[in-house]
Amino acid sequence: MPISLRSLRTCRRQRARSLPVLVVLSVVLSAVLSALFAVAPAQAAEGSITGLAGKCVDVAGASSANGTAVQLYACNGTNAQRWSNPGDGTLRALGKCLDVVDRSTASGASVQLWDCSGGANQQWVVTAAHDIVNPAADKCLDVRGNNSADGTRLQIWTCTGAANQKWNAPASGGGTPSGFVVTEAQFNQMFPNRNSFYTYGGLVAALGAYPGFANTGSDTVKKQEAAAFLANVNHETGGLVHIVEQNTANYPHYCDWGQPYGCPAGQAAYYGRGPIQLSWNFNYKAAGDALGIDLLNDPYRVERDAAVAWKTGLWYWNTQSGPGTMTPHNAMVNGAGFGQTIRSINGSLECDGRNPAQVQSRVDAYNRFTGILGVAPGGNLYC
Repeated sequence: MPISLRSLRTCRRQRARSLPVLVVLSVVLSAVLSALFAVAPAQAAEGSITGLAGKCVDVAGASSANGTAVQLYACNGTNAQRWSNPGDGTLRALGKCLDVVDRSTASGASVQLWDCSGGANQQWVVTAAHDIVNPAADKCLDVRGNNSADGTRLQIWTCTGAANQKWNAPASGGGTPSGFVVTEAQFNQMFPNRNSFYTYGGLVAALGAYPGFANTGSDTVKKQEAAAFLANVNHETGGLVHIVEQNTANYPHYCDWGQPYGCPAGQAAYYGRGPIQLSWNFNYKAAGDALGIDLLNDPYRVERDAAVAWKTGLWYWNTQSGPGTMTPHNAMVNGAGFGQTIRSINGSLECDGRNPAQVQSRVDAYNRFTGILGVAPGGNLYC
């Protein structure tokens, strides 16, 4: 029988005319409605991306060849400066994607035009603050050397808020720039004191691993699920402040040598990390296998890489029942209510009167977050 994330823990965590006239009217109305609904959803936002000195993001020589440099250039209205934001995380021109060279995450890595591959180096988040962020690197699109001369190459760089990283870009056709039901401004309102490690871009980058999360059911259900996840995360991390478990005395306890793969990173390497505080060697193994990341040998990646940290939280939320009877995702999309998400995360220590103060803390955060998102919290809030 599989061992859940929470079952072995020793500390806390665990949305009246004649017939011919009627026929004619019906045909006309059908044609109008068909035209509206066939065209409108397919339209992706597009236009120029302007930045430093009012100049445009430009494909050098208007070439669509793979590896063509992307640069700053005086705006001229050509297709080399016409970018679309289709809502899948990419920015496209001339039928290809804005791409970080060699999949690099280092500051100073150039950007180019390349065939769209779905890679993390082609994912971009256009933020409300006018940054264009590559979540995999957690870095911003940047004009090299703060130089506004025509032909200056663009790159990624640690986000500084400087003018050479500010852009006016077309937002995606999917609502918020990321397509997520929580905007960056709402995220920041929820977590005003968060650790800079827990970036909005990292969360958005992680969403692709579980596309059903906050994307199932009605708009109300989608927002309720997002609020429920973030409320539990808020409780587990002290408001997105803590990246790792604070009680270091517990660190050696999370190695189960009974597993055939042992603890290759060391006896004390599998302590709680990330938004749901992933712990135990077998959970690092299971999460890593599910996500295609070797977390058994490198559990420290969860505290180095914001997108990976968020993915481990989403892995638990979408696939694990813990001490409950359903996954937190299923609890929210099937109407069981927020209380069942608590039971699945830490119910063995908090539910059924065991620690009502901790339960209340989670419920308070959920009520606050649904308020920010403008939806009712629904029923069954307690466990």
